Amino acid sequence: MENRTWIQRLISMPEFGPLVLLIVELFVFWSINPNFLSPLNISNTLTFTVELGLIALAMTMLMTSGEFDLSVGSVFGFAPVLMWTLFNSGFAPMEISFLIALAAACLIGLTNGLFVTQLKIPSFLVTLGMLLVVRGTALFVTDGFPQRTWNAEGYWLADLLVGDFYIGQFRIYASLFWFIGAALLLHYILTRTKAGNWIQASGGNASAARARGVNVNATKIWLFILCSSMAALAGIISSIRTAAANPNSGTGYELEVIAMVVIGGTVLTGGRGTILGTVLGVLILRTMRNGIVLIGVPGLAYNIFIGAIILGMMALHSWLERRHNAGR
Repeated sequence: MENRTWIQRLISMPEFGPLVLLIVELFVFWSINPNFLSPLNISNTLTFTVELGLIALAMTMLMTSGEFDLSVGSVFGFAPVLMWTLFNSGFAPMEISFLIALAAACLIGLTNGLFVTQLKIPSFLVTLGMLLVVRGTALFVTDGFPQRTWNAEGYWLADLLVGDFYIGQFRIYASLFWFIGAALLLHYILTRTKAGNWIQASGGNASAARARGVNVNATKIWLFILCSSMAALAGIISSIRTAAANPNSGTGYELEVIAMVVIGGTVLTGGRGTILGTVLGVLILRTMRNGIVLIGVPGLAYNIFIGAIILGMMALHSWLERRHNAGR
């Protein structure tokens, strides 16, 4: 009886479905093309996975509080453009340019949070407007052309963020450790701290949370700042790795990131989130993108698979939720 209860608890966990899907995905792609699990392909997949993953981790926290941010993709493109424009023009050293770019991202997040909490405008509308403002600013500043970042080579900050080394045939970037560290920290905050309880309470029932003394507005504002700053960090990491800061980079990332979070088991309406599930969701979508190309499926079909996965996972989460409620 105890074994059955343990199995039922395992199945009812929001991370169970994504974990099974990831395992099936890996097996199917590997069986079709054994090179899918080669060290080179795994290294290439992880390289970009962690950059989007940083945004997804922050988005998980924000969505758990009942909000979401559509401007993260534009911040991903804007922050490196600002940083490299300041640095390449000689206005400021790389370290100061980096801090200015992060500060600008924090200001964007603060603005989003204030509009949502003080003016009571839905986050969808606020961040959609911010998406256009930030993307337009990046395009205006650069005249639509990428900013070269060749001067990054040899700087300690670049090595700290994107330094790489090999373990056998595996090429590992420092960004992987930033992603792992962020995942562990945010998982701890969400599941083991008072701040995590405030985040979940803010998304579950804001009125009840306020009645219990939770500062819902401040909680959401800080999470908007976290989202923007993580998007900026991810964009800067990407720009150093690719040696270019493209004002159009990050286009469409906001929807892909939200898909990763939802597939991982975080409730779209707020109140419950899972960092572990988001990590699995990130791996699922990036593995899917890599795998369908490797086995010869046209890359333009990617959105078809993603849409099917989202619908399938939503159906599974709904079924598991009903079973969980019925068993109470």
